[in-house]
Amino acid sequence: MPGPAVPSLDQLHVFLTVVETGSFAAAGRKLGRATSAISYAIANLEQQLAVQLFDRDQTRKPTLTTMGAAVLIDARTIWADVSGLRARINGMLGGLESEVSIVVDVMLPTDRLVDVLRAFERQFPTVTLRLHIEALGAVTQLVLSGAATVGIRGPGHPAVVGLERVGIGGVELVPVAAPDHPLARDATILPGMARNHVQLVLADRSTMTEGRDYGVIAGRSWRLADLGSKHALLLAGIGWGGMPEPMVRADIAKRRLKKLALPEWNTSFYAMEAIYRTESPPGPATGWLIDRFVRSA
Repeated sequence: MPGPAVPSLDQLHVFLTVVETGSFAAAGRKLGRATSAISYAIANLEQQLAVQLFDRDQTRKPTLTTMGAAVLIDARTIWADVSGLRARINGMLGGLESEVSIVVDVMLPTDRLVDVLRAFERQFPTVTLRLHIEALGAVTQLVLSGAATVGIRGPGHPAVVGLERVGIGGVELVPVAAPDHPLARDATILPGMARNHVQLVLADRSTMTEGRDYGVIAGRSWRLADLGSKHALLLAGIGWGGMPEPMVRADIAKRRLKKLALPEWNTSFYAMEAIYRTESPPGPATGWLIDRFVRSA
């Protein structure tokens, strides 16, 4: 026994319009067709699907049957997918990227990232966005390899031919430790005291900054590839380290962490910049994204 035939997009459009407007006549007015043409299209759709979509006997208005309500869910999904496809193709024909891949330094405050990406989603609903979170040189590495369209990275990177750079502000870094850590208990921290305690340092998973250290003071350090793990260890009283101020603001206010006044600390500002490959200049969506980061500074 043959199964249901595949309905056309026009039939689904008519069906959805009848549901939206509440009657065949109203659907005809919206679509610029005669009521009889709407009725004919629905009858053909029901015949093709081998189900009754509307109950025409019990009420004067077309009321969805149980089967009709089930078909409505799938019809809306199909129509949304088709509409999205058409919008995406129209955008690409106009030069709009179909996808933007961004890699962001883990030090970028989450609130700032969320604000920019929320605005991006509203501005470019048809553009797929891929987000990577990396540390230090791994941001540059992903952009150079082409795995990311644009990167948001921190300071201290050597000049690389083929990369364009745009400053986007930065974030304050503060040295912190748990209240019971020896450095936090001292009323005054003298020069050299921080060198005697384990410093928690964010490690670079790439080779871009191999042999280079940023803000490392202590003679002993633990290298961590994840900022969340570093935060957890600081809260546990294991070592001290520099953190983005927004990430530890609540901890300092609630005295879970204490800001340390270290005489040697000279990395209080973590400057950030957007980067992209010279050979791949930003399209409309990527350019808008970079500009939004600039303005959010």
